Amino acid sequence: MYSRKEIANAIRILSIDAVQKAKSGHPGAPMGMADIAEVLWRDFLNHNPVNPSWVNRDRFVLSNGHASMLLYSLLHLTGYNLPISELANFRQIHSKTPGHPEYGYTIGVETTTGPLGQGLANAIGMAIAENTLAAQFNRPSYNIVDHYTYVFVGDGCMMEGISHEACSLAGTLKLGKLIVIYDQNSISIDGEITGWFTDDTVQRFKSYGWHVLSNIDGHDSSMIHQAIKKARTVDNQPSLLMCKTIIGFGSPNKSGTHYAHGSPLGEQEIALTRRQLNWHYEPFKIPQYIYECWDARDSGQKKEDIWHKKFKAYSNAFPELAQEFQRRMGNQLPSNWGYQSQEFIERLQNNPCNISGRAASQKALEVFGKLLPEYLGGSADLTPSNLTMWSGSKPINKYMAGNYIHFGVREFGMIAIANGISLHGGFLPYTATFLMFVEYARNAVRMAALMKIRHIMIYTHDSIGVGEDGPTHQPIEQLASLRLTPNLSTWRPCDQVECAIAWKYAVERNTGPTALILSRQNLQQQTRTTVQLSNISRGGYILKDCIGAPQIIFIATGSEVDLAVIAHKQLTEEGYKIRVVSMPSTDTFDMQDSDYRERVLPGNITARIAIEAGIADYWSKYTGLHGMIIAMTTFGISGQAVKLFSLFGFTIENVLKIAKELL
Repeated sequence: MYSRKEIANAIRILSIDAVQKAKSGHPGAPMGMADIAEVLWRDFLNHNPVNPSWVNRDRFVLSNGHASMLLYSLLHLTGYNLPISELANFRQIHSKTPGHPEYGYTIGVETTTGPLGQGLANAIGMAIAENTLAAQFNRPSYNIVDHYTYVFVGDGCMMEGISHEACSLAGTLKLGKLIVIYDQNSISIDGEITGWFTDDTVQRFKSYGWHVLSNIDGHDSSMIHQAIKKARTVDNQPSLLMCKTIIGFGSPNKSGTHYAHGSPLGEQEIALTRRQLNWHYEPFKIPQYIYECWDARDSGQKKEDIWHKKFKAYSNAFPELAQEFQRRMGNQLPSNWGYQSQEFIERLQNNPCNISGRAASQKALEVFGKLLPEYLGGSADLTPSNLTMWSGSKPINKYMAGNYIHFGVREFGMIAIANGISLHGGFLPYTATFLMFVEYARNAVRMAALMKIRHIMIYTHDSIGVGEDGPTHQPIEQLASLRLTPNLSTWRPCDQVECAIAWKYAVERNTGPTALILSRQNLQQQTRTTVQLSNISRGGYILKDCIGAPQIIFIATGSEVDLAVIAHKQLTEEGYKIRVVSMPSTDTFDMQDSDYRERVLPGNITARIAIEAGIADYWSKYTGLHGMIIAMTTFGISGQAVKLFSLFGFTIENVLKIAKELL
């Protein structure tokens, strides 16, 4: 019989060896949390290393992602396809063990955890998804959705503001199957945190409505086991387990200090640590008896087999529900999606209506929501302004039997939580706020793009058209910053038809998130041919044209498209040859083949004018050296929207003046 400490020491040794070989990394946290991880993964965690995507597995999130060698060690030791060679290649180019865990890159990693606190928020999203999915699909005696979400956090996660946003909501929603284990080692890069972090964390989380267990010895396996066991009995509150640990546990000279936090221990200290831990094996050598203690492949397969047996019985009893569950967990769209969504778009084109972008979005939600029960949406306290509810929306409550989340004024937490919902599976999340407030959520938006997950982000009040609320609420540079984010598809539609197509594109996109940029003010619906209608999905298309080569090409988005159309009409009547290109999605247009892009924007037509009520600098890539840009170069001011557009040059008179200067 081998001691639990000896089994946990495999994590410590693998971590310090990998960090030392890489000459960079964070050995202290894996060393300090090894005993907690050993208890959780060997006594409680339901997972199958042979099938990491088993839908009813427990989710494990390492929010303090700098401790990545803890997770890599666990995955390797328990039998995931992460060989020892990858651990020895820690932090190297193209290795499967990058500096921070990356979703979709390393097998068994549930989410990308780099920026502190976001993993915690992702885990809360996963717990929301589990509870909501269970409410939708479970039936008496058939709990096919029944798993826990465990998350490790450190002091840094607790200091980040997103921990308040997300954990406050988690308490309100009574997420009983969420268990957070706090590595309370009181050390950060700057040293002992008592000089800058003295919160009463127990009272803080109790005030959120959490079940809190404090003063747990993070190196006492029995105490850790009892704490997790007790947390699992609490079904109406999320649990916080506060485990006091020693960072760098096992290092004779660096344990308990910030020297063990973010730097290799050094060869001499590693030798002393091996002696202290009574570990007599060379680097990256784990004895077979230790592997046997950790190996979870057989037990994991048995757990999954039991679940499949239950699901088979569920399928016999509820065949339609079972089929729907499999469709949603497989991220497959309903069979009627394609033709019904297209019929809706054609109806809009044939029945013109001048409405705002946000109202057009709600119209699309109303139709698509009836086709897509996987929608799980919400707004950051702006539902009446974002127009994100539809007739079938039902707010989730403590019983979670709904499809709408009132996130409260928590933009950052909202996006990160929705990322977790997407990662869990079974739902297509959509979130909403004003475009200006994407600034609060920017890093979570980036993480969604980095992870290539499905997440529809609605940003209304898209320009100086916000009006009287003034420059604090009028987005200027935000649209450009979203467009510059790799793998984020950004759409700014000019009318209800483009908006519906943007929604359709976002629903069908399975390689990353989509941002929908929507106006507060009404938009003039444009007339189109069948070909033009079909080309909207290409991101940019010829909306109005001339016979022969154009003298000027107008490029516009959103509410400014109509300005270009009016200018086209007047200049055409004066005998000029004008083309209008509506470009709702620059990134989608850029992905089209070169022949199409050349047809829309011929290289030999250098007289181009871009019109958009956002920052000017972005558009030079389309206008070139000889074109002009009618856009914002300053912040806005408070005033009526129509007067602001006039003040900043978004008038037909100014557009015609600049066009004639080019002509």
